Amino acid sequence: MKKNAYTLVSGILLMTGSILAQGPAVTSWLQNTTITGTYYNAGNSTPIGNGILVNCQKVEYSTDWVYVTTEGVPSYTTGPFQDGNPSQASAQGAIYKIPLVPTENTGIKTPTGMGTAGVFINGTSLFDYQDGVQWDPSTNALCGGPGNSPCPGGMGAVMDWTRDAIPAEMDGFDCSKGHPAMGTYHHHQNPSAFDLDLNVLSTVCNLYDADGLYAISATEHAPLIGFAYDGFPIYGAYGYQNADGTGGIVRMKSGFELGITTVRTNYPDGTDVDDGPVVDGTYFAGYFKEDYQWVEHPGQEDYLDIHNGRFCVTPEYPDGIYCYFATVDADWNSAFPYAVGPTYYGNVVASNVNNVGETTTVYEETSSLTEMYFDKMNVKIFPNPATDLIAIQIVDLVQDNLAIELIDVAGKTVQKTQINKGGTIAHFNVETIYAGVYFIKISNDSFSSLKKVIIE
Repeated sequence: MKKNAYTLVSGILLMTGSILAQGPAVTSWLQNTTITGTYYNAGNSTPIGNGILVNCQKVEYSTDWVYVTTEGVPSYTTGPFQDGNPSQASAQGAIYKIPLVPTENTGIKTPTGMGTAGVFINGTSLFDYQDGVQWDPSTNALCGGPGNSPCPGGMGAVMDWTRDAIPAEMDGFDCSKGHPAMGTYHHHQNPSAFDLDLNVLSTVCNLYDADGLYAISATEHAPLIGFAYDGFPIYGAYGYQNADGTGGIVRMKSGFELGITTVRTNYPDGTDVDDGPVVDGTYFAGYFKEDYQWVEHPGQEDYLDIHNGRFCVTPEYPDGIYCYFATVDADWNSAFPYAVGPTYYGNVVASNVNNVGETTTVYEETSSLTEMYFDKMNVKIFPNPATDLIAIQIVDLVQDNLAIELIDVAGKTVQKTQINKGGTIAHFNVETIYAGVYFIKISNDSFSSLKKVIIE
């Protein structure tokens, strides 16, 4: 499906505001007004309550805009941040104003820049690849960020070599691949827990388990997980192979490849710039954003464009729309440029506003989970058989608070817990429970599903 098709669809949507008003940009946000968040302190693997409401507290819309009120804290446990970061996720009191009809920027594309580049559907921020650290050729050292000298020109100055936050700050991410910047909890990358990757790069989940916004599945189209600041949707790691919705489910691949492997005297395209550090164990290939180059892949629609997106059909947009994807490699480890960027495809008009300055309609969230969803729910229960701890993992985006019960063969509830919307995992400690056959019951107010488990 080509760009002219998108232009046609946009025109139709502009003329049908009543249909658009209940579209994904309004209905996809995870709302909550009762449940508060938790965090870990280093050395203590018991979550601590922070008293901050999780997910989004209010969604309202007008003819042109949706307004999302959120504290910016997820339902999954955050922390600890073991690189010396003194912050915890704190209440943001944010109101995000996002366009209902995003439009392509046909001029010079806008760089994503520092700070928030998009908002996940649980109200947390998406940052791009940057962390404010660059290479100063006058001192042959890093500048900007904690522990470094200020960069010449101050904060926001553009240098030739810009550090990539994902590999450089690996030690500071929690199990859900997030961390705070002066209290603003955010992800630079796909918000799925480290220990769910096929190749696990961080051991933080071993002591400080958390689950992330969703679990990657290689057999289902990834969920809609957020919106960029130009208003276009952000999806997880997998989508339809072809832009028209055909070809089966495949991993959406970044078009960026490493173009620097030994020295940094030029960019991969040959542009002469100030020298950066030689590639070594400290400043490895991929340490700086400029180590990458975008490579076109003609005829391969599952490779994304230079903004990390493409025009395509999705379950939420059957007529097609431009979409970004949270890219991962074959081992499900985050792949540059991770979500949105280095430039936006569309016109950047979203913002964090102080108040809603127009008449709006409040969207009252309803459960979207059906009996069919419960029948086909992808649930992993492990280990099974179990002796001490059982984990219940829902491989999907959980859009409703789910009650999780451990039930014996007589139908008696032995233990109960829950998975809140925007989380994926729950645990039962079964060390003191008699051996035998039990059932895991997963339910909301309308439907339920039973899974068999054996305790030895």
